[in-house]
Amino acid sequence: MLNLVTIREAVSVSLRYPPVTALTLLPALLVVPAMAQERQPDPARQLQQVERDLQEADKAKAQLDAKAEALEKELADLRARAIEAADQQRNQADELARLETALGELGAEEKARLDRIEADRAALAELLGALQRLSRLPPDTMIAAPQSPSDTVKSALLLRSAVPELKTRADALSKELQGLVDLRRELAAQKDRTARAAESLALRQRDLAALVARREELSKSTDTERARLATRVTALGERAGDLKDLIEKLEAERKVQAARKAEAERRRQAQVEADREKRARDRVAGLKRAPAEPQSAGILGGMVAPVSGKVVRRYGQTDDVGATSRGLTYSGRAGGPVVAPADGAVMFAGPFKGYGLLLILEHANGYHSLLSGLGRIDAQVGQRVLGGEPVGLLSGDGAPTLYYELRRGGQPVNPARGLAASDGKGQG
Repeated sequence: MLNLVTIREAVSVSLRYPPVTALTLLPALLVVPAMAQERQPDPARQLQQVERDLQEADKAKAQLDAKAEALEKELADLRARAIEAADQQRNQADELARLETALGELGAEEKARLDRIEADRAALAELLGALQRLSRLPPDTMIAAPQSPSDTVKSALLLRSAVPELKTRADALSKELQGLVDLRRELAAQKDRTARAAESLALRQRDLAALVARREELSKSTDTERARLATRVTALGERAGDLKDLIEKLEAERKVQAARKAEAERRRQAQVEADREKRARDRVAGLKRAPAEPQSAGILGGMVAPVSGKVVRRYGQTDDVGATSRGLTYSGRAGGPVVAPADGAVMFAGPFKGYGLLLILEHANGYHSLLSGLGRIDAQVGQRVLGGEPVGLLSGDGAPTLYYELRRGGQPVNPARGLAASDGKGQG
């Protein structure tokens, strides 16, 4: 609608320029508000564009879900292979420790045999020297020797009995020397076996590190793409909401659809997570080493020792300063893998006060595992892990130890009751 100011301006122009009439300017005056109206954004049209963008985002999300599904299958296989590699590495570490112990025992036996041979050799040399000195004396000298006939007879008898003894001791010395040769041959073979075991262990450590790195790469790639797409969808949704506020008829329907989509997405995500765990469990079961489910009540069954090694302090024992241990302390091999004692979710991963690197896992039925003394953590907060799945490494220097504490309802319990009794290690 034309206002009075616009009409006055048109009349003024017509008076100022007589050849141009007011009727001539009237079409131009009618075009001005029309152009202004065209320049104003149309909320309905903008809403349609935003909804098209949301549909494109939904398509991209569906493609991402398909890609994530393929990656999840690979991730489940990697997790199972990581568990298998960690088991093999732990077994090889135990075998290497056994070989090293046997090597030390063979070395001690070699030293003991050398000491015995040296002692027999010294005694034999002394006896041979005495016989050689006697053999150099001529018979007439012995006859003229200032000793009684009985002493002469005794000397002859002594020499007569010394010769068989000399032969016996010489034979024994020969057997000892041959035994030493055999022992050294066995010692060399043992050293060769130990070297091969150490080389195999190092290879397993590299394989396990590669599996863990690939697992983390797959998890981060899908998480990053999902986060980026979720940010874009949220921005589009907010813009669509602002526009739909101008269109009251569509507001109720939008909210209902949004709620339905949110619920469907929540259910889909829960199903994806459940399928992910099932695939990992099925893959591990295929390796004939599926971790047992935690029991519904009582102790947490089906657990595995978190690290390969010996228990140097058990639950309830006192340490050097008289403090009572509330868990198990393991002595492990430098750089050895640390695995989850049972299925659970990572609640905390990182340095904490005087504990160094601390990892806390939440299990079923109110149980929590605390692992401290790690040299490296390979798990993130919120990540689901299976029993036996690698979650970190021990320190690569010296003789590292790992402290493992099991709690239920916030109170420490004896973790030895829940550990799988495979080889007796870690049992209370």
